[in-house]
Amino acid sequence: MSTETLTDIAVRTEDVWKIYAQEPKDVEAVRGVSMEIHEGDFMTMAGPSGSGKTTLLNMLGGLTRPTRGRIWVRDLEITALSNKELARLRLESIGFVFQAFNLLPVLSALENAEFSLVLRGVPPEERHRRVRELFDEIGLEGLEDRKPGKLSGGQQQRVAVARAVVGQPTLVLADEPTANLDSHSSAALLDTMERLNREHGTTFLFSTHDPRVVERARRRVSLVDGQIESDER
Repeated sequence: MSTETLTDIAVRTEDVWKIYAQEPKDVEAVRGVSMEIHEGDFMTMAGPSGSGKTTLLNMLGGLTRPTRGRIWVRDLEITALSNKELARLRLESIGFVFQAFNLLPVLSALENAEFSLVLRGVPPEERHRRVRELFDEIGLEGLEDRKPGKLSGGQQQRVAVARAVVGQPTLVLADEPTANLDSHSSAALLDTMERLNREHGTTFLFSTHDPRVVERARRRVSLVDGQIESDER
């Protein structure tokens, strides 16, 4: 463990494994990973298909439990939480950005972005204000009332980013966020996330094999066969 205090650490893992029982041989998707993600990191976790990066990302976000090992979000050991407690943690402390956007088609862009605030009981006036300010900041002003089907892919992904960060989470986990975007939309999305990281201190971890994402990162972790091969700053 580093000498930095726990308040400087967004996420910490200790000897984390994920093993899937299969015939004729179990699959070790993640193998003994110990790492620290610090507040304000803008980092990638890259590796070939099957390297374990998405599995590890899901464990860090409390979506999947490790076979063994321990994970902390700040000073809270999430591997000791119940399913209900994990759901609350995800709602309050972790933002997710998925490559498939996962927006609700019947809701407007504003309603999608404020959905987690609705679940947290934030009053309508406050959540509308927070989302509109964020939309202005990331270039979505004037699109608040549009349904996802009336937005471009890049606009939909920025709505997904707004949904992930509006609750000011400890960590934002982005799984292949540029996979379905063209180069212009990818660059605009990365500009948005870099600005949120720089100006608000939002911690980002990207699971990706996109070199456009990797080259923007200030910290680059490489996974091979479920293990950390390198960790460069």
